Amino acid sequence: MRIVISEFISLDGVVQAPGGPDEDRDGGFGHGGWSHPFFDPEVVGGAFAGALADAEALLFGRRTWQTMAAAWPERAGDPFADRMNSLPKYVVSGTLGEADLTWRHTRLVPAAEAVARIGTLRAGVGGDLLVMGSPTLVRSLLSEGLVDELRLVVMPVLLGGGKSIFPEDGGLRTLELVSVVTASTGANVCTYRAVAA
Repeated sequence: MRIVISEFISLDGVVQAPGGPDEDRDGGFGHGGWSHPFFDPEVVGGAFAGALADAEALLFGRRTWQTMAAAWPERAGDPFADRMNSLPKYVVSGTLGEADLTWRHTRLVPAAEAVARIGTLRAGVGGDLLVMGSPTLVRSLLSEGLVDELRLVVMPVLLGGGKSIFPEDGGLRTLELVSVVTASTGANVCTYRAVAA
C-alpha cells in the first residue's frame, strides 16, 4: 500500500484547524476555518474527492479521528460521506480503547506499536492508505520515511504559527513535484512523491 498524505496547508506551513473555529484551539490558535475563503469545489474539492476515490483505507491520529467520527456518520446519502463511512479506518492512539471505536470499520493501532504496524500495512498489497489532518502522526510518518506521496493544498495565507506536519529533526528528505493545479481562489494543489535515497 502507498501512504498518501492529503492536507490543507498555509504558505507558512500551518495545517492546524482549517475546517472550523473550534476544530483545534491548542496553543491559543485563533484562525480556525482559515481554508474556507480559498476552497474551490472543482480544483480543491476535486483533489480531496480524487484522493478518497484512490484510497483503500484511511489512517488517522486520535484527535482527527474523533473530529471525523463526530461528523461523517451523520452525513449518509452524500457520495463523499458514504465513501468515508464505508472505508476501513485505522486510528493511532494511546488513550482510546476498543469500546470508543464508534465509527464503523475502525481498527485501533496502539500508539506504542504505530510505526511497526503502519510499516506492515504499507508493505501489504493494496491501494492507498490515506491520511488527512493528523499532524502529529504525519510528522512521525515523515520522520520514519513511511510517506509515499504528499498532496498539499497550499492556500495563499500566512497564519503566523500553528501546528505543522514537517519534522524538525534536521533530516534531509528530497521530494519530486509530480503536478500542480491552481484554483481560481489562488490555492495550489501540489502533489509530491518521495525520491528514493
